[in-house]
Amino acid sequence: MKKQTKGIFAFIFLGGIMVTSGVVIAFPGIDPGTNPEITVTGTPADNFPDEQRAQFCGSSNAKSTDYIREFSIPTLCTNPLAIVTDYDGNVWFTETNTGKIAKFDPNTETFTEYDNSLWPPGGRSMMWGIDYAPDGSLWYTDESFDSVWKFSTLDETYDRLAYPSEGNSLPQKLLIDGSQIIINDFTGNKLTFLDPSQSGEEIQYLSVPSPIDNSVTADFAIDANDNVWYTNWLYQQGGVLVKLDKTGYDEAVRNGGVQFLPGKDFTEVYQLPVTLLTPNGVVVGDDGKIWLADTTSSSFFSFDPISAEFIQYVTADPLQSTYGNQTGVVKTPISRPYWIESDEQGRIVFNEQTANNISVMDPISQTLVEYNVPSKNPYWADCDPGTGTMIDDCGVAQIFDFTVDGNKIWFTEWVENNIGVVDTTVPLPIEIQLESNSLMITPGNSKELDFVVSSQAQKDLSDVSLILASTHDFVNIVLLNDYPESFQLDTDAPRPISVMIEISEDAIPGKYKVLLGAQLSDIAVSKYVTVTIE
Repeated sequence: MKKQTKGIFAFIFLGGIMVTSGVVIAFPGIDPGTNPEITVTGTPADNFPDEQRAQFCGSSNAKSTDYIREFSIPTLCTNPLAIVTDYDGNVWFTETNTGKIAKFDPNTETFTEYDNSLWPPGGRSMMWGIDYAPDGSLWYTDESFDSVWKFSTLDETYDRLAYPSEGNSLPQKLLIDGSQIIINDFTGNKLTFLDPSQSGEEIQYLSVPSPIDNSVTADFAIDANDNVWYTNWLYQQGGVLVKLDKTGYDEAVRNGGVQFLPGKDFTEVYQLPVTLLTPNGVVVGDDGKIWLADTTSSSFFSFDPISAEFIQYVTADPLQSTYGNQTGVVKTPISRPYWIESDEQGRIVFNEQTANNISVMDPISQTLVEYNVPSKNPYWADCDPGTGTMIDDCGVAQIFDFTVDGNKIWFTEWVENNIGVVDTTVPLPIEIQLESNSLMITPGNSKELDFVVSSQAQKDLSDVSLILASTHDFVNIVLLNDYPESFQLDTDAPRPISVMIEISEDAIPGKYKVLLGAQLSDIAVSKYVTVTIE
């Protein structure tokens, strides 16, 4: 597979960018037409024709809300992607349109970009994975050139290592785990382990083939027993969750003296639910549960290794400002959860690609907070009403990666040339109080449920809308109060809300999550109700 084709394939495959909107997207590397006009600026924008620069280089300056601050990268059109913080709180990220590593110092609010003399002129690559090592080095992946890179933050030098490829590899996410670096090969269908203490030609890769042939190997996470959890799946066909006994596999490799062993004797495989089609992100929670993000829906899932039970969770619907719908082609907007991590408090953090959100879910309180990122690029949504002019505050910034640093969540905006940070210590403006957090209903029946929406801000809140979402069509939520689409929430007047949870006759018995909450223009606060269908 040609590198250009592979990059385009992976870009579409990993998220199906805006396929529900019917918007035609111009991907980098695809011929935009005959002899496109290119104005030479001496910046990385020169990698794109003039007509594509607003789409890939950014459409606005950095913005902020009460919960998020954005910072514009001084160099134009860098396409920031993988991001991580070091032990001092500095923020490091890859620039996919320059081949550079960049640093942001939160104390001085300044950027430093480090020239990479090894990078080919005009080269572009999706660098999905990055991690920081105790020796002050950064390790990151490069899919265009099948490489793993090391950048020394001490002497500011780059080293490139060839990634083991057999014609169709895509090194993606990367994690430093003790003395090893772990990488998933997305299209090569394997996990790869290397020892970063080695140098130069001495570095040896250990590759673990995935148990499902002709599938992709996506993100991975390590549990307390040193098991590696990851997914194998086929596009729009589902797949499996894999548990690899890493300790047992390592021992077998050492005893056998080989670098490639079949992994089936060291893996357990769990069939994914039929509703989970694109499990990109994976993380292990504090309680040992595995959390998966589904990029072709508005859902994320938990998996209990003890009971082998999957539970599906739903996000709020995307705000119309993220998908536009100026021509009416968007029939069912979805949020597309992408990568997923956890923080020091045990909360689950994930990005919602097409909802332009960074979201935080507390498994204990069953609360979901969705922070809407203010920058939006209209060329990635249905933002043109047919006049040739994009409407304001419309689109997505393509938030493809984030990193958790204490109470802050740093993220990159791939098509807005910004990085941003969510401050999760800022008090929430809304509180949701449930009458009950669980219901038991039999098929064909219904139950009423009350909840209260209260303002926690020091002012009245305008343009508040309700969130009523479920994971399945046979679990229906009916609003009993005659509320308008948006209303004002006064500080001294909480709003009681009544809904009816209706279960259809053809409902499948099991546990389901219903999401009830309230949405503002820059934040949504909701809680989950567990509905058990008997």
